[in-house]
Amino acid sequence: MREANLRLGRADDVPEGGARGYDPMGDGQDTLFAVRSQGVLRLWRDRCPHAGTPMAWRRHAYMNAAGDGIVCAAHGALFEPDSGLCVRGPCLGDRLQPVAFAIDGGEIVTVAHRPTTSHINQETSS
Repeated sequence: MREANLRLGRADDVPEGGARGYDPMGDGQDTLFAVRSQGVLRLWRDRCPHAGTPMAWRRHAYMNAAGDGIVCAAHGALFEPDSGLCVRGPCLGDRLQPVAFAIDGGEIVTVAHRPTTSHINQETSS
């Protein structure tokens, strides 16, 4: 049985060089986060590949000060926002887990609420 699509929030709420966390299950802990880098929106599972810990050092704070890298608050690992590849830190060479999504009526909607090996990136409304 296919899992239901989840509406996370407005795509416009994720600024260039910024991020936003989401708690789609309402458990009080963000489990997904979106980043916008070079005009492209991407959605990732909120888990560091090193130890499985949440990434943000506070709510919605996933990016470094320059807005060009995702940082794990627990270990200082640095990830490329376009590929999720760890380029510095204890998980060097590992990747964040992308989540498939689409933009529908200006909202980020998961295609299935489970991590996938690839993601869909659609910046247009349907």
